[in-house]
Amino acid sequence: MWCWRLTGLFNVPCRLSRSTSHRSAWLPGYRKIFSAAAARWHHTAPESLNCVWQLHGDHLELRYANTLMRFDFVWLRDHCRSASCYNTKTNQRSLDTASVDLGIKPKAVRVDETTLFLTWPDGHVTRYGLEWLVKNSYEGQKQQVMHPRILWNAEIYKQSQIPSIDCRSFLETDEGLKEFLQNFLLYGIAFVENVTPTKEDTEILAERISLIRETIYGRMWYFTSDFSRGDTAYTKLALDRHTDTTYFQEPCGIQVFHCLKHEGTGGRTLLVDGFYAADQVLQQAPDQFELLSKVPLKHEYVENVGGCHNHMIGVGPVLNVYPWNNELYLIRYNNYDRAVINTVPYDVAHRWYTAHRTLTTELRRPENELWVKLKPGKALFIDNWRVLHGREAFTGYRQLCGCYLTRDDVLNTARLLGLQA
Repeated sequence: MWCWRLTGLFNVPCRLSRSTSHRSAWLPGYRKIFSAAAARWHHTAPESLNCVWQLHGDHLELRYANTLMRFDFVWLRDHCRSASCYNTKTNQRSLDTASVDLGIKPKAVRVDETTLFLTWPDGHVTRYGLEWLVKNSYEGQKQQVMHPRILWNAEIYKQSQIPSIDCRSFLETDEGLKEFLQNFLLYGIAFVENVTPTKEDTEILAERISLIRETIYGRMWYFTSDFSRGDTAYTKLALDRHTDTTYFQEPCGIQVFHCLKHEGTGGRTLLVDGFYAADQVLQQAPDQFELLSKVPLKHEYVENVGGCHNHMIGVGPVLNVYPWNNELYLIRYNNYDRAVINTVPYDVAHRWYTAHRTLTTELRRPENELWVKLKPGKALFIDNWRVLHGREAFTGYRQLCGCYLTRDDVLNTARLLGLQA
């Protein structure tokens, strides 16, 4: 049965009772008052509700801060933050989860203004702050966004007037670095100005926020049209919008571009917010969005050029979402490197092609295309899990340098500066 905590009505602890007689024993002389007051409160004074809870056979149900939560008993024992169960110095669990009885039930439950108390059969007491439970419950997480973002098309981004960060401020001050990372987290792209146009200075810039991820392309790379690698990017041809390294099991998280020299015409960089396009699909055709998030695809990179011999295969859906809140966190879109579709039957394949066409249409809308001209001294950081990039064809000699960054380290730097990432 339910147990209400009535603020200001009783100065006695409120605990679960499984029978009316047991409740009478716990609250002698208050049986009729309690029943009448509870009914009156429930119907006429909902603002006085602080916490409502109820024990079931295998879980605790609790309503607090307008959130109805359900907690498995093993979960409640496993997440205990007492000194014997959790090391606050290392922020690591000390309790051996495998030692918890899978049929465990609390012997007693109590709730005060801010805390849930559970007494277990062995006498151990677990305490949870009610706010902590709201934040960490499944129901609470469903309402939360892991990564706050501002979705954009070209007009939205231009109107936002996001400033580039000066190189010295980026390298020498936490304020400059924090502003850069805030822009990057919100929009998926960010620029640093007044960078000395060398590979060495670009490397220093990248290492300010992350370890550099070494790949089959090396650690830091020069990028020209000499076809030194077996990739269309190493030509003067136009490149359609795409994300990089879709053929890695975990695509590279962040890409850095710095144009060191261009003696010719064309070569503008194309940027498209893949999450904005995917959100349009979600609004217009949610069944197609779901299909794109469920069908696993293979992407493949086969290279036999000069001394470079590689065969990479990555598997994953085009859209990757967190299952508890359906939040999109990664788009894997590269028509150049998508391998043979042989992971689903023919009828699903045709539905996938329809959904893929819908997404591609959104990605190719002119109003979603942000074109920028990279020039020496201006470095561009791209969230490769979100923003697609491409380029127009160019003439003359064009040299870029860049690298990939480990996503975990970029987000770690952001969190250490107090940002949600």
